[in-house]
Amino acid sequence: MQSEFEMSHMGELSYFLRLQIKQIKVDIFINQSKYAMKILKRFGIKNFKSKRTPMGTTIFLNKDKNAKSVDQNVYRYMIDSLLYITASRLDIIFSVYLCARYQFNPKKLHLKAVKRILRCINNIVNCS
Repeated sequence: MQSEFEMSHMGELSYFLRLQIKQIKVDIFINQSKYAMKILKRFGIKNFKSKRTPMGTTIFLNKDKNAKSVDQNVYRYMIDSLLYITASRLDIIFSVYLCARYQFNPKKLHLKAVKRILRCINNIVNCS
């Protein structure tokens, strides 16, 4: 990078903006496994059974006005954390954005879908 850009050398970059960076001669690898582990621990998903896919094929998310509402702040915090992870996890983008549509008045079904995404991340982190 120093040959292409003007910069000072402060050592090898390894962690920046919750991104883990590994530089090898000609390649740069970026992941967020450290951040993923942190949010799994924060939301208590670490001990749950992992899922292979971020969303089931039979799930249908809608407003469901008759269902019980969940804490909006916790739901938004979960969505915000997942949105940041989509920078390196392209396989969960569709599911996260689908759940993000229901941040105004989330129901139990929506929270269940978000937890499934987190359980999928748990599977990915444990496999790497």
